[in-house]
Amino acid sequence: MTRFDWQNPYPTPRLPVFARNIVSTSHPLAAQAGLRMLWKGGNAVDAAIAAAAAITVVEPVSCGLGGDAFALVWDGAELHGLNASGTAPAAWNPDYFRRKYGEENGLAMQPKRGWDTVTVPGVIAGWEALHAKFGSLPFADLMAPAIEIAERGYALASIVAHKWQAAIPELRDQPGFAETFMPRGRAPEVSERVRLPGHAATLRRLAELGPRAFYEGEIAERIAASAREGGAALTLDDLRNYRADWVAPISKGYRGYRVHEIPPNGQGIAALIALGILEQFDVASLPRDGIESQHLQIEAMKLAFADVYRYVADPRSMDVTPEQMLDDAYLKSRAKLIDPKRATQFDFGMPRAGGTIYLSAVDERGMMVSFIQSNYMGFGSGVVVPGTGIALQNRGCGFSMDPVSCNVVEGGKRPFHTIIPGFLTQQVEGREEAVMSFGVMGGDMQPQGHLQTVVRMLDYGQQPQAACDAPRWKVNRDFSVDIESTLDAQVAKELAARGHEIKSIDDPYMDFGSGQFIWKLDRNDPERGYVAASDSRRDGLAAGF
Repeated sequence: MTRFDWQNPYPTPRLPVFARNIVSTSHPLAAQAGLRMLWKGGNAVDAAIAAAAAITVVEPVSCGLGGDAFALVWDGAELHGLNASGTAPAAWNPDYFRRKYGEENGLAMQPKRGWDTVTVPGVIAGWEALHAKFGSLPFADLMAPAIEIAERGYALASIVAHKWQAAIPELRDQPGFAETFMPRGRAPEVSERVRLPGHAATLRRLAELGPRAFYEGEIAERIAASAREGGAALTLDDLRNYRADWVAPISKGYRGYRVHEIPPNGQGIAALIALGILEQFDVASLPRDGIESQHLQIEAMKLAFADVYRYVADPRSMDVTPEQMLDDAYLKSRAKLIDPKRATQFDFGMPRAGGTIYLSAVDERGMMVSFIQSNYMGFGSGVVVPGTGIALQNRGCGFSMDPVSCNVVEGGKRPFHTIIPGFLTQQVEGREEAVMSFGVMGGDMQPQGHLQTVVRMLDYGQQPQAACDAPRWKVNRDFSVDIESTLDAQVAKELAARGHEIKSIDDPYMDFGSGQFIWKLDRNDPERGYVAASDSRRDGLAAGF
């Protein structure tokens, strides 16, 4: 059995949950929707899809029917990766944006909201692919809880209400937004009943016709017609031609385990790079919450981001491969750049050439699912297809307008993506065995959350809920560091003294992420089941039986 320290030294309202079947999400109603599928005899994939559908209803700020998704699935013997991130409309290129929005500093300008940020939505294709490969219950059954919640309504949770209200000034004039998300002319208030009838109608059509109906037929035609009316490039052909892709996960060894991520176009490789760098240091010998350990982790993360922001894009256009970026010798050379006593502004290296929700579901038969879906920024593009509840993401913002960038915008190409599911395995008697399904949502915080929580569990033996509740830091794109208000004041002072540019942002909804963790307690004794943690930074719940 795993030897965790079951004490939790951090203030928290949460306790770990022990069960043989568990669904852990950032909203209680979504966790219950997934659990209903497990009670019906479904498996962890059935539970994950049902929870994912429900959370588009109860947490629409973070995800919707027009979002994107990724998944890692342990089928009981093997790990599978799914990339359900959307591709750019065929007509997109830098000149398209230059003609519409002009240019600045020689580069085409790019909007942050509206139709011209919308890539082909991938999330429904993700549900489709997961169900076709692993689902055991009828797809209509998986949609039933979400349909019921959307039609009957639900009482709005506090953190979702806060973010909903914050989005109104920027998005209220986007097509379809006010009609769907401001039915009383304002954002709903905490505990107020929210109904989403258009959303329910679309889910019913998907239940009746199957998920492909989102990309072909009446639903697809409504999306394409709305795009034409909005002067957008997205077409019916863009929708029809889209499929989610099964991909081979990438991984890196750490302290006798293997950490797995989805390969680029996502940023999961950042967590693997940082862990590969930390593997060169005896982190466990340093005080868990002390300055030395936190400084090393921050510097490893900065090194990882320096490479990720330079090289990661749609893999078909990357200058280097993930294998080259994760090469042991290369990461050892990067680790040598860390000054244990001083912060450094790192540049990218030269590898040898050659708004979001996360949920996890497991079942007693050994299937484990790590799943993440997102609209990107709060409510994504802000565009909602009239009468459908389909709120569209703004993942087009992940592209570069620089023609020399490997991430330059191009029709049919996937943009740089922030959302990443994680998974942990360990080799036992010559075979790889599942250990933990996990993830931390929140933009650029995601690989940093993976790093910090994995270090706490594997180097320091903290149980998942304690690792989840511990104070966090966040490296920004300019390499300044945000620190959570609960981080020890003396550590913050010492980080500043070592040259880190410190900020203190008390906005845990996004800036410090929110995680769900399910750890398999004893691979040799299935009766022990799993232990789950749900982050108190959201309204979430880990539920099981």
